[in-house]
Amino acid sequence: MKIQQIRNSMILLLTAVIWGTAFVAQSVGMDYVGPFTFNCVRTLIGGVVLIPCIALLNRLERGNKEKKRTLSPEERRRERRDLLVGGVFCGVILCVASSFQQFGVKYTTVGKAGFITAFYIIIVPLLGLFFKKKCGALVWTGVGLALGGLYFLCINESLSIQVGDLLVFICALFFAVHILVIDYFAQRADGVKMSCIQFFVCGILCVLPMLFFEKPQIRDILTAWQPILYAGVLSCGAGYTLQIVGQKGMNPTIASLILSLESVVSVLAGMMILQQQLSRREILGCVLMFSAIILAQLPQKE
Repeated sequence: MKIQQIRNSMILLLTAVIWGTAFVAQSVGMDYVGPFTFNCVRTLIGGVVLIPCIALLNRLERGNKEKKRTLSPEERRRERRDLLVGGVFCGVILCVASSFQQFGVKYTTVGKAGFITAFYIIIVPLLGLFFKKKCGALVWTGVGLALGGLYFLCINESLSIQVGDLLVFICALFFAVHILVIDYFAQRADGVKMSCIQFFVCGILCVLPMLFFEKPQIRDILTAWQPILYAGVLSCGAGYTLQIVGQKGMNPTIASLILSLESVVSVLAGMMILQQQLSRREILGCVLMFSAIILAQLPQKE
């Protein structure tokens, strides 16, 4: 396995850890503000956090001119266009996906929401086939193991179709598309800058429905400052940026498998923070999930 692939896998694993622990913040934050308000404030915070990071990276880039390839005017225009288009597309999809998720969690159990959201590990390779993203037998076996693991990990009651289940399933569809869009634009644009754009686009798109449907109060937002700040700085600012950086050059199906570990991490976070215990069924789910990740990373014949 290439060094870059190992590094990117570790970055995606860190992303899954951040997202998994952020479930606690999302749950607590929803006690004070509505879904659109929570998404609006946290994504705008995520965008603001990245501005000094971009300034620092630009300074480092200028100080390393000997390694920087001189781009032609046409290449610069293409790069700026890809950056803007990629950021806007990712922001729109992120807004839709995260909104469906927040509303879905409101009307279904956390176990069902975790299982249905993680369906993107099945949807990604299926959608990827339309873009000639072929996967080997080991990857498909890993997908099957991960699906079984998520079932044992998250589902503790009979699965029935309810409004919340449907909303979270739509969220999973959009997150799968989000992964594939990132896979396309991460090769053509600066990941950190694109992440910053997507946050501001997502936050701005949430403003109108927030004002019309939720009428948020400043005191409610201030009361929920801790979960919002955590979700904004880490889940958005760090998590989604690491996703874009980590997905560069990675097979999107393998990336989705690693990112789906957020379900495992959320259970572990619940144990430590909420004093919850793992059942034998959930432990089996964790084992199957980790087995899927390892299997998907093994070298395969072309």
